[in-house]
Amino acid sequence: MPLIPQEDIVHFENMIYLPMVLIVLERDRTLFENGSFKLKRPYLELVEGAISQVQKELKETKIHMRKRQMKVMRGAGDDTFTEYVFYHGGYEDHRRYLNLRLRNRVEELIRIYLSMAEMKV
Repeated sequence: MPLIPQEDIVHFENMIYLPMVLIVLERDRTLFENGSFKLKRPYLELVEGAISQVQKELKETKIHMRKRQMKVMRGAGDDTFTEYVFYHGGYEDHRRYLNLRLRNRVEELIRIYLSMAEMKV
């Protein structure tokens, strides 16, 4: 039986992926602002909508983790893997994530948040 329930793993992974998604979207927003696009506003609105949705979900995740006394820390990393340590209920769980998987999941989440922002615009 796993020490950390699967529903809590989702929150731990949100704390890994969502900050990465925010970094990418904020960099993209800067590129759109400074780029030589004729019509910047549609791109900026889309990216800003996605950023606000990610920030909202990240805030909810942080509140949930604080209430349940959960914590995630980045551990050692190399060119292939990055280790994260999950603290939950007195237990410590070390998990290694393939960097390629991290990148692909961030890309997948960006697609999701951009489509959510598109529906709201």
